[in-house]
Amino acid sequence: MRALILILFYLAAVSAPLALSWLADLPPRSFRNELASALGMLAFAMILVEFVLSGRFRTISNGVGLDVTIRFHQLMARGLLVFALLHPFLYQWLPGPPRPWDPTRELTLTGDVTALASGFLAFIILPAFVLASINHDALGYKYERWRLLHGAGALALAGLLLHHTLAAGRYGAQSELVWFWSAMTGVAVLSSVFVYVVKPLYQRGHPWRVSTIRRVSPKQWVLRVSPDGHAGLDYKAGQFVWLNIDHSAFSLNENPFSLSSAPSQGSEIEFVIKELGDFTSNLDQVKAGDRAYVDGPYGTLTVAGRSEPGIALIAGGVGIAPMLSILRGLDTEGDDRDRVLIYGNRVEEQIVGREEIGTFDRTRTIHVLQEPPPGWDGETGFVSPDLIERSFDAQQFASWLFVICGPPIMMTVVEQALLDHGVSPDRVLSERFQYD
Repeated sequence: MRALILILFYLAAVSAPLALSWLADLPPRSFRNELASALGMLAFAMILVEFVLSGRFRTISNGVGLDVTIRFHQLMARGLLVFALLHPFLYQWLPGPPRPWDPTRELTLTGDVTALASGFLAFIILPAFVLASINHDALGYKYERWRLLHGAGALALAGLLLHHTLAAGRYGAQSELVWFWSAMTGVAVLSSVFVYVVKPLYQRGHPWRVSTIRRVSPKQWVLRVSPDGHAGLDYKAGQFVWLNIDHSAFSLNENPFSLSSAPSQGSEIEFVIKELGDFTSNLDQVKAGDRAYVDGPYGTLTVAGRSEPGIALIAGGVGIAPMLSILRGLDTEGDDRDRVLIYGNRVEEQIVGREEIGTFDRTRTIHVLQEPPPGWDGETGFVSPDLIERSFDAQQFASWLFVICGPPIMMTVVEQALLDHGVSPDRVLSERFQYD
């Protein structure tokens, strides 16, 4: 229901300028000219709504999942790019200055270079902006630099398009549209202010301190942080946060990590982090007492409030973090439902929390190794459809809740295997943040 409401709000926001332009009751132009204006207004409205979709607003993301809003943000960027590129080529008009007998621009468009220059510049920047965002991993940008360029570029585009719409658009001069575009641009700017100013100010007043950090495998660490002068974080087992260590609260040096601790374990929170680059490659330099900041919680990978008779947790690699959070929560809360944990790794040394996992009540654990050592008596290879089929019976497929976290390929394979066995999508919980 919340997802439906959000979709309706989105449609209302991006179609509002079309409705207002129709209510202006200007003399109609040719179909091509009206379509050109409509595509331009749709593209601009969609760009402004993109600020809200990418702003980490928990009211939105915790209702449908931050991964869903990010994916929607990506798909809408592609759509608005098509609209924006088509927009100027559809116009049919007479060259030259406005005619006295054409005050409503039915036949002519403005020839004012200053009014059109901002549109030309946005027309060049927008494709480069979207393509760079799609391929930012391949471009080799650090996450922090990409985020800065992405935010600054979006604000620059919004400013250029606001000027172009009000100065060159036929409908942009209408008072209702002037108010609408100004208000929408204001909301977009305020969204950025909220993310880059308001949130850091709050975080600066609610700092954390690194309490412990230890290496648990050649490439994996367990990090714990404690609240410094405040009550801590109100979260659900399985959620994640953005973590910033040893930088200013206003720094862009923050990265998303799943929580591996459970709320019932106290105010200290824990992470299982794998070395992948940028911040994670410098974990050996983090020490107890370092200042940290936390933005969250986010995510819908949580079993809180679910009533299914059993829970299956399927993890690959560092995807064990939210599973540990969920299992720890279920255990400390005395939940008596049966559980199955399938945990895949490349080698045995990468298994995190093996002894603790073996102590969880009512939990059957299946370890899977791609490169097993001699004498290994667990599963080998990958978390495959065949393994999924052998691990659950028909009754479990028909009624249990399935939670998945791990490499994108593994998640896709497991999701499809579950659907093939009749598991309804509402009983499959997963989050993914790599799409392109």
